[in-house]
Amino acid sequence: MAREFGSPAKIETIEVPEPAYGEVRIKIAASGVCGSDGHILRGASTAVRLPTVLGHEGAGVIESVGAGVDGVAVGDHVVIGLGIWCGDCYYCTSGQAWLCDSKARLNSHYGLRPDGSTRVTSGGEPIHTMLGVGTLADYALAPARQVVVVDRDLPLDELCLIGCGVTTGVGAALYSAKLTPADAVAVIGCGGVGLSVVQGARIAGARTVIAVDRVPRKLELAKSLGATHAINPAESDVRSAVLDIEPRGLDYAFEVVGNPTLVTLALTLVRSGGTAVVVGISPPGSEITFKHEWLMGERRLMTSQGGSVVPALGIPRLVELVTSGRLRLSDLVDRRLPLDRVDEAFAALASGEVARSVITFA
Repeated sequence: MAREFGSPAKIETIEVPEPAYGEVRIKIAASGVCGSDGHILRGASTAVRLPTVLGHEGAGVIESVGAGVDGVAVGDHVVIGLGIWCGDCYYCTSGQAWLCDSKARLNSHYGLRPDGSTRVTSGGEPIHTMLGVGTLADYALAPARQVVVVDRDLPLDELCLIGCGVTTGVGAALYSAKLTPADAVAVIGCGGVGLSVVQGARIAGARTVIAVDRVPRKLELAKSLGATHAINPAESDVRSAVLDIEPRGLDYAFEVVGNPTLVTLALTLVRSGGTAVVVGISPPGSEITFKHEWLMGERRLMTSQGGSVVPALGIPRLVELVTSGRLRLSDLVDRRLPLDRVDEAFAALASGEVARSVITFA
């Protein structure tokens, strides 16, 4: 649990009540440790209100269901999707449900139930839950429409990554950028999300996929997952190296770190008519600065939110890619740790030494 921005997480006992109308209670099997969780422990974040149960990249087994729940039953294995949507607002009815601006989604963003309540408690104290779920705990509540049932034979300690990082990364390539076999792309930052962008680019058939990272092992992993080239900024000037590969510049450059300087770098790598795609989340109040000429020639700067994916539709497609062997999750899991070693997972995340650590529950 996080009680203060910039302070270590604490392991506490919480009370997770029986599910209310439209909810399910999930026995968590595994939860990825995501950069968004790390942001809270390193400093202020706009994603939560404190105190909050961390974790939002989870998978588990339905333990109980509330009234009014259809299509999900006790015993089902599920992946918890990234947020909910109302189905009625402008964005939902115009085919962009991942941008839903309903009150229920906003409440979820701040760790509240759709009705604005905080039903999880700790010693009677109301507690928020990260993005409305809080999966770094033995149990979590979620709206039934936020969970996606998966085959019981699939490993939940890998599928949990689809809850956020894999959906965000693969979706950024396939749905936000809509990559094609004609495209040349770079992926700046090869953590769990960046490696998922690499895989999405490979699945799309992109002709050139350049991985950029300072960790040699991550670059090797990126190449095994589909990158055609690798650049280490500690050894080469990134722009010069990219232009040696693609003299005109790139069709797309993805920034997947959350660093304003790297957003600017991404923009300098794309050709006229190319697009820099911001996937990483920079600290609150960050400013991105670049010379005006880097926008000339109809270059574009765009963001990708959650991979432009509606979980109920996108997660089954991603699971199909996993079962067909086209999307590899096992390579993204560097460490499996119990909850009492979660500090190790956050330390590894901060150092950049892992793609993903996964917390597993008995």
